[in-house]
Amino acid sequence: MGLALNSRRVRRKSMAAKTKFRGSFTALVTPFKNGSLDEAAFRSLVNWQISEGTNGLVPVGTTGESPTLSHDEHKKVVEWCIEEAKGRVPVIAGAGSNSTKEAVELAQHAEKAGANAVLVVTPYYNKPTQEGMYQHFKAINDAIGIPIIIYNIPPRSVIDMSVDTMKRLWELKNIAGVKDATASMVRVSQQRAAMGEDFNQLSGEDATILGYMAHGGHGCISVTSNVAPRLCSEFQAAWAKGDHATALKIHDKLMPLHNNLFIESNPAPIKYAMTLLGKMDETLRLPMVPVSEPTRVAVRSAMVHAGLIN
Repeated sequence: MGLALNSRRVRRKSMAAKTKFRGSFTALVTPFKNGSLDEAAFRSLVNWQISEGTNGLVPVGTTGESPTLSHDEHKKVVEWCIEEAKGRVPVIAGAGSNSTKEAVELAQHAEKAGANAVLVVTPYYNKPTQEGMYQHFKAINDAIGIPIIIYNIPPRSVIDMSVDTMKRLWELKNIAGVKDATASMVRVSQQRAAMGEDFNQLSGEDATILGYMAHGGHGCISVTSNVAPRLCSEFQAAWAKGDHATALKIHDKLMPLHNNLFIESNPAPIKYAMTLLGKMDETLRLPMVPVSEPTRVAVRSAMVHAGLIN
């Protein structure tokens, strides 16, 4: 009976939505101008990212200041990203909320707009139990027909989805993988042991990406790649080819950025970095504020180290 149940599960999963997302995916910032969305800067950013070799795009996550976007703005940014990408790279649309009803609505919109998958964060602030998290993701799974990437980020959500809960969710038809921001190398291996190689594991922590890939990860949803898309994608390409020496060299070049972009809360430092490249205004929405002078010095120095500016 156990074997029959297991084969049913395997069969069900083989019909499920799977993702083969590999490489460098950018957690896009959302440019603002005069209090509103800066559509021109955003579309230009999408095109620049693709031309620089980014493997995929993730609009309206934490880096995209999703907490302070209205629902209409959130949906617009997703639509612009999909329109501008024109199918050249996959788009994983942010669709998370600590309200299940709201997350379902955002996920349904992303599917209708043509997203390749949705990124759904574990519900923050409410502090649901493991069962509550399971039911939250199951409700979204049942409401859409595209893959779902679980976003597990304990430092922001205050909760940590267990490997056992992830394994239960993996049996559902649309659960496809995880954006893992636990910064735990052990977790990658534990998740692979529990769910197998088909479970799409993407790091959400730039600084630990070398170790994450060594433990069997598939790529990174990166903040740094907003400002260094080519280097981040070259790192991933070198790793995929088994050229670990080149990957390490690029990682060393990027490491000060990986660190210094998080001296103050993301996305304030990355927005400052983008202004140094002339890509957008530094405008943030309260309660986010521009970074302090010491952080500016540190970010600028890291960009010089990476060869992005003189």
